[in-house]
Amino acid sequence: MAYKVVFHINEPEKWPVLLGNVTNLLKDMGKDVEVRVLANGPSVKAYADEETIEKMKPLAEQGVKFLACRNSLKAFCSGGDVCIDEESLPDFVEVVPAGVSELTKRQAEGYAYIKP
Repeated sequence: MAYKVVFHINEPEKWPVLLGNVTNLLKDMGKDVEVRVLANGPSVKAYADEETIEKMKPLAEQGVKFLACRNSLKAFCSGGDVCIDEESLPDFVEVVPAGVSELTKRQAEGYAYIKP
């Protein structure tokens, strides 16, 4: 049986915990789990942080899908905060129109929801 999990992060300080959770899940369940990580709110800023990106890469290589909320990216850019345009995101990050919509869709598809 294949399991499906969506991790939700909107608090930047929780990235280390989330990445640890994903690593542990993959170690325990291996190829029997499909993992998505959805970042919205201020957590999208991690996709511009080289140290965090380096920790994400091995997980992406194992099939973890990292997602960024377009609304959050736009909000921070227009608010004079860290501006991250979609083209500058790491190759393994997919942009979704709205984080809340993505979470709703995935849960309707049977994904387990985890928020560290």
